Amino acid sequence: MAEVVYIRLKPKISVKTGDHIRLGDMAWICCADCWQDKLLTLFIHDVQSTDHTYKVIDIYHVIEKLKHLYPDVEVETVGASQTVLALEQRKPTLYPLYIFFVWTLLFIGAAMAVMNFHYDVSMPDVQAHLHDMMARDVDRSVLWLQIPYSIGLGLGMVLFFNHFFKKKFNEEPSPLEVEMFNYDQNLYQYVTFNENELNRDDH
Repeated sequence: MAEVVYIRLKPKISVKTGDHIRLGDMAWICCADCWQDKLLTLFIHDVQSTDHTYKVIDIYHVIEKLKHLYPDVEVETVGASQTVLALEQRKPTLYPLYIFFVWTLLFIGAAMAVMNFHYDVSMPDVQAHLHDMMARDVDRSVLWLQIPYSIGLGLGMVLFFNHFFKKKFNEEPSPLEVEMFNYDQNLYQYVTFNENELNRDDH
């Protein structure tokens, strides 16, 4: 009687050049105890620099190897049919300087966007008009209205993105996290198709 093995591939794992990828590294396996060690330690791939950024391992190659080594094994697959090996890129020597440069660029860009928006909608005139409506007879600068507005704008952005540095206010994902998730999903679909050797014309 054939031994039934259930395999569920992990959609994506991070690897380094020189890693020896075994089936247990890239999949969850459900089978009889006597088969666990054999299958979990089954060699699949050596990570090399020629793999570049991504390497796709298709379930077809796993089944092919299992059938060759263990003809009596019946493989049942669940979930994803490919695993993407994402090679971790070495951080550049000037990584802190690079982070500071990107942060500064984004900060200046965001500040310019906010200022240009305020200029387009004539925000100073609007605030001056509000000042006249609420404090016409009070001799004070319009800054009493602009300063809390500026603080509220910053706090609103923090609450909108649901993050303050690494602190998260609640479990609800922020719009940025949702967009990053969608980007990762689209990238995964692109890589699994275009980097899969089975989908190449010369295969």
